[in-house]
Amino acid sequence: MLTYDEANPDGQIPMPFKAAEDYACEVMGWAREPESAVGMDVHKDIAYGPHRLHRYDVYSPIGAENAPVVIFWHGGGWTNGYRDYNAFMAKHITAMGCVLVSPSYRLVGEAKLPAAFDDSLDMLGHVYQYIHRQGGDPWRLYLGGHSAGAHLASLVALRPVDRARFGVPQSAVKGCLPISAIMDLYHPAPAPGSLEERVYSMVLKDPSLDAVMSPICWTAGNSVPFYLSHGEHDSERVQKSNLRIQALLRLQNAPVELRIMPGQDHFSAHTSLHDAHHPWYAKLAEFTGETQTADKLETA
Repeated sequence: MLTYDEANPDGQIPMPFKAAEDYACEVMGWAREPESAVGMDVHKDIAYGPHRLHRYDVYSPIGAENAPVVIFWHGGGWTNGYRDYNAFMAKHITAMGCVLVSPSYRLVGEAKLPAAFDDSLDMLGHVYQYIHRQGGDPWRLYLGGHSAGAHLASLVALRPVDRARFGVPQSAVKGCLPISAIMDLYHPAPAPGSLEERVYSMVLKDPSLDAVMSPICWTAGNSVPFYLSHGEHDSERVQKSNLRIQALLRLQNAPVELRIMPGQDHFSAHTSLHDAHHPWYAKLAEFTGETQTADKLETA
């Protein structure tokens, strides 16, 4: 496994606890394995804006044409993280016949929320306009992410008016599959030094934006199917906010499902997707209509 310094090439701020460092070392190590990009077309560092973090990587099945597009945001508490965190998923997603887009966005050391959300919309507009160059179908976009990235994916999915400002039609987004998302940033009295307190002291540009930046506040009128998932031993905040947003989404016109992953915590909820047979991929295949054949899964 990599050391944390090796897994943190930009020298981002320290992680809040060791489990987060261990997660970063594991997924960044997988991204550097020689076989991680075998059997696919890889296009790195595609710019969608002027900032150094306005970049995304694309992993496409060889010869792809009009393939479903999976956009997956990395986690890291909005303070840390790299788009390489998602590279290990590429071999499984491309084996299904889908294109994977893994974006970067400004972290709070560069600009506080809503900057990452604005970047996510800007990136989505760029993908919609240009993903055909990498064999993707801009009318079949599926949004996902882990942790803070799942929060961004959910917020983008639930705010179609904002997507339209960046040229993305409402019907282009066909589904959202967030993993261990923080769906509600509001907390009435966060304990000093807690992760909840960090949202107010480090993440939000203004504390009054806690509701505006919470996916749970944008469920009314939703038309995007959701597949929510988190670990059995995930944080209390993740578990409760996913239960609450599931209840609200059930009142809308699109289907919603919540899956609790047995034995998993906040980080293994993502790293468990190293297994090509993970139920998340089966749900993605169901959403996209792409069939996971036995041969493809064994190859992945």
